[in-house]
Amino acid sequence: MFRAALAAAPKALFGGRARRRWTHLVLGGALAMPFLLAGSVLLVLLGVGGGTGLLDTPRNQVLSLAVGLSFVPLVALFPVARSVAVAAVRALRVAGSGDGLGDGPARSWAARGRTSAWFALHLVLGVAVSGATLGVVPLGLALVVLPPVSALRGEPFGDSHPAFSGWGYVLAPFGGLAALVALAACAAAAGAVLARAVPVLLGPGPADRLAAAERRAADLAVRNRLARELHDSVGHALSAVGLQAAAARRVLDRDPEFVRTALTAIEETTRRTVGELDAVLGVLREGDAGAPTAPAPTLATDLDGLLRRTGATGLRVETALEPGPHGLAALPPQVSREAYRIVQEALGNALRHAGTGTAVDLRVTVTAAGLEITAENPLPPAPRPAPRTGGGHGLPGIADRVRLLGGTVTAGAHDGRWSLCVRLPLRDGA
Repeated sequence: MFRAALAAAPKALFGGRARRRWTHLVLGGALAMPFLLAGSVLLVLLGVGGGTGLLDTPRNQVLSLAVGLSFVPLVALFPVARSVAVAAVRALRVAGSGDGLGDGPARSWAARGRTSAWFALHLVLGVAVSGATLGVVPLGLALVVLPPVSALRGEPFGDSHPAFSGWGYVLAPFGGLAALVALAACAAAAGAVLARAVPVLLGPGPADRLAAAERRAADLAVRNRLARELHDSVGHALSAVGLQAAAARRVLDRDPEFVRTALTAIEETTRRTVGELDAVLGVLREGDAGAPTAPAPTLATDLDGLLRRTGATGLRVETALEPGPHGLAALPPQVSREAYRIVQEALGNALRHAGTGTAVDLRVTVTAAGLEITAENPLPPAPRPAPRTGGGHGLPGIADRVRLLGGTVTAGAHDGRWSLCVRLPLRDGA
């Protein structure tokens, strides 16, 4: 273990990461200079430290730095300060590549406070390492080259100095190397402290994590909604077109009128589905937020076309409409859109699972309390293989739509018939 640690020491002290952290600390020392000068000026104005001059003694330098650091919390007033700190940390890879830092300025006051603490820590350690670098590096190098360079044997390394008489010249290079190694060790330790502070002081706080989680949840909700729209519109259209084409092929020689009707329905279905697909994909395309898209189908404007296209597949739909005193056009737009998709999915399920020639009883009733949609069809006499429908998301999609509108849905087999019943409230803002 000792050998492994000894072998890893040069890389830890002088490797690429150690040099980058050292550079970052020196940058902190440079950033501290305005605060140091501001503190020294304030001390002189107040007559503290003897008032003999700016940064003239180590005591006054320490006092000036302490006073100057009191201005660091002012950084919290500028949210962009966090972005600058994160950019420097990432550019120099102070905390590695997996630091988990988020982009953007500090929004909350807690995040701004942590940013101020980061700047204070960075500046304090930066001043210490920068000062040590400016003092120790020249001294260490001078000691290393002291024996062969006769010009350095004057003051302060002259023969009159007791430390550099006799063996002092022989041991001076080792002392210089030891000072340089000690400086590298101190810089590496300070860099490690900063690296450990990165996720604590610059990482996302609880409010930031909550905001990120809300953004992810909103994005997931949009994706789920788009997936549901694609399943209901494109899935239903492809199933209907496939069955229409199959039915037309079977009666191609016997019933040309039915073939013409089926081809017309296929043309209308595909044209409308392409428009709906463009509308959904327009939401996904970057930069298309303002592009015109096809209006979403609604129960009031598109139910007749849906029933006509579905009937062209051979599915017999018996429809009972009770639109209420104001008609389907009085339905809230969102309820009308979701109700259309629910009817579309109900007819598509009957078409896929019960087959052509099946009679579906569809009832749409509007009352003062809400909208009720009921679809019933007989179950097939024996299990039959169903075409692929996109993973069975039809009923869950209906349930999601109903849940978002605050309604109820029941579905299942009873007495040899499959029944779907949906109730949607019509309260304002549904």
